[in-house]
Amino acid sequence: MRKFFQEIKADLKFKTAGPGQKLSEPSRAPKEKPKAEVAPKPRQAPTDEAQKAAAAALARLELKPKGKAPCSSQEAIKNQVKKELMAEAAASEKGLSVEEKEQEEEGAAAPSVSGVYFICPLTGDVVRKDQKEKHLREAIQAYFSVDPVAASIMEIHTFNKDRDKVRLCVETMAKYLDNIYLHPEEEKYRKIKLQNKVFQERISCLEGTHKFFQAVGFETKTLSVPEQDSTEEYYVLKEEMLSRLEELKEHKEQLLSSEPVRAQLHRQLTVFQPSASGAAARFELPHDFFNLTAEELRREQRLRTEAVEKASMLRTRAMREKEEQREMRKYNYTLLRVRFPDGYILQGTFYARESVSALYKFVREALKEDWLPFELLAPGGVKLTDENLAFNECGLVPSALLSLAWDAAVMADVEAAAAAEEQCSALKAELLAGVQTLS
Repeated sequence: MRKFFQEIKADLKFKTAGPGQKLSEPSRAPKEKPKAEVAPKPRQAPTDEAQKAAAAALARLELKPKGKAPCSSQEAIKNQVKKELMAEAAASEKGLSVEEKEQEEEGAAAPSVSGVYFICPLTGDVVRKDQKEKHLREAIQAYFSVDPVAASIMEIHTFNKDRDKVRLCVETMAKYLDNIYLHPEEEKYRKIKLQNKVFQERISCLEGTHKFFQAVGFETKTLSVPEQDSTEEYYVLKEEMLSRLEELKEHKEQLLSSEPVRAQLHRQLTVFQPSASGAAARFELPHDFFNLTAEELRREQRLRTEAVEKASMLRTRAMREKEEQREMRKYNYTLLRVRFPDGYILQGTFYARESVSALYKFVREALKEDWLPFELLAPGGVKLTDENLAFNECGLVPSALLSLAWDAAVMADVEAAAAAEEQCSALKAELLAGVQTLS
């Protein structure tokens, strides 16, 4: 590069000589002897991880607003790419995306809720989503000391996810018990061969079934097979159970009518003080709200680069609707806020597929006077009149700020009552006692 500038300088000196001056030839640097070429060392191909990191970094650069390029734009781009690659590598070590890494370094805003929580119907404990299954299993296991029959039925219906197999299983088990109840004098009905094909395929392979037979009065016995020189294992009903056949019938009906034990979604009801619209409409959601794994979330972030191309494509209505449905399936839950006319905000967590009626019920239960008629308005002022629609069908996922409007016919009465009371909010006093401030 220095040699190039020296030649330019000499050339200018030659062209700008004054009058009467002899133009001098620009000095030429002596030619260097060509050096023997040395074969370059073969470069190693970048790893898959490095290629993905480079692609993600370049994609993000393309999406960033382009300012006026400085003189050293190529060098700036190289430095920026290098910075992006280093950030990608540092984030991958911690299992984070680059966006998450940047938020971590910049001090990202605290999430609007710490996660998704559930209430155990057996213990009443509130547990995080990732601890729900473990807690339910422990609670059902502990219930065996209280009611072993009910606990075993809970296991059958709760931990076997294939509902068709569960239905066939309980129907077959009920048939065994029904035969005993209807024909107590028949010994053959009081024995169940454990290696029987039907028993193996329909019952033995499901969790909780053996515990049920033991809980209702069966015991394991090894019996000889008639006309064969061999033995087989059987479930045999204990003799004392023949005098308690009504109990056996009740157990059969309980088995057929039971449902899986399901933890209830914790609404995490929160009331916020009146605040600016910007703060009320700003949501920071944890990963619990998405129907994606951490790896899927990182892939989704990389696929955002396709948004620019999609925006310029001419898409049919069917294509748009299919894409919208795909977007909706990303969310299992939604965080909803309802702003009251006096500015107070009510917040709760819902399933994305719950109906709008669940939100009306949630708001009504928070009112001091639950009979007061009101309407809920979605963002943009659209009235939510069809309470059977799901939140993801209304576009209220994964979060939304709605408004509450009192029925015009009772508005005057509401305002008169508010003026007569020191506390003008329509929300219950116990909720206002724990009011929080939006950050």
